[in-house]
Amino acid sequence: MQSITFPDGTRVPAIGQGTWHMGENRHERAREVAALRQGLELGLKLIDTAEMYAEGGAEEVVGEAIAGLRQQVFLVSKVYPWNASRSGTALACERSLKRLGTDHLDLYLLHWRGEHPLEETVEALERLRSQGKIARWGVSNLDLDDLHELPDGCAANQVLYNPEARGIEFDLLPFQQQRRMPLMAYCPVGQGGKLLRSATLQEIARHHDASPAQVALAWALRQEGVIVIPKAVGPLHLKQNAEAHKLRLSADDLALIDHSFPPPRRKRPLEMV
Repeated sequence: MQSITFPDGTRVPAIGQGTWHMGENRHERAREVAALRQGLELGLKLIDTAEMYAEGGAEEVVGEAIAGLRQQVFLVSKVYPWNASRSGTALACERSLKRLGTDHLDLYLLHWRGEHPLEETVEALERLRSQGKIARWGVSNLDLDDLHELPDGCAANQVLYNPEARGIEFDLLPFQQQRRMPLMAYCPVGQGGKLLRSATLQEIARHHDASPAQVALAWALRQEGVIVIPKAVGPLHLKQNAEAHKLRLSADDLALIDHSFPPPRRKRPLEMV
């Protein structure tokens, strides 16, 4: 499995598991738990969740899935921006830890920028790190100007990235690569299925005997320092996700994607979903 190295030397798989929309339907819980466990067996050791997802429901699903397996998992969660005050961050983290059934997070992210000053949030995150509640902290949905406001210590930035949303290639991604700050790509296979219906991705997939989702993942993984966190609950999709790192796109493949989804030529507002 392709891996990415954090600034402190910790290596994680470049393909993880997303959990957005998990925990929303109690009838799906057993299936979601089983999917996360299968993903771990396939080498998808990074699991990304958030207190926002199903208002803690996704964290509870993850907690059940990793019970007895915590040491195998690189566990990521996120704090709501309105909870990210000096005191609120610690309280939110404790709630997440309880739902996840663990005593620490490997990475804790500010979900997006809100009303609390970044300096205040970072102070709270650093306190959690010194207490051993989190191993490292980072951010999500922050653009380059926001990153410039942060002190040293930010371990990662999680943003939207796929062929349909590649504005970050203009400045944000190069900056993070220069700083060796991993970029976690959410919705790497798009949102709503439109990207996977692209004639271009389907053509490339047929040529490689792969799926359009694997093409989208391989496209993102071509970039240095990028971690993709697709969500999957079906056994076939999980297996395909785990094997996406084996797909090597040719120069012609990349040119076709560039033609259908042109790279940015100027600064664009950061896209979010």
